[in-house]
Amino acid sequence: MKKETALKAILIISLAGMLFSGYLSYTELFAGFCGSEKLGMGSCTNVFQIPACVYGLIMYLIIFIISLIGLIKKK
Repeated sequence: MKKETALKAILIISLAGMLFSGYLSYTELFAGFCGSEKLGMGSCTNVFQIPACVYGLIMYLIIFIISLIGLIKKK
C-alpha cells in the first residue's frame, strides 16, 4: 500500500471516529443524556470527571490532523 493511500484511509477512519465520538460527547455534555445507552451500547463512563467519549474525540482529532498534515506535506 502506498503512503498516500494509507494516509487517506487513516483520514477517513479518523473522520468517522470524530463524528461518532462527537455525537456521544454532544449528547452527554449538552443534551443531558447518554447517547451510548440510547444506542444500546452500555452505560457512559467518566474518567477524572470527564466523559470517556471526549477523550476519544480528542484522540481522533489528533490522528485526523496528523494524517492531514502528512497528505499536505510533499516530500
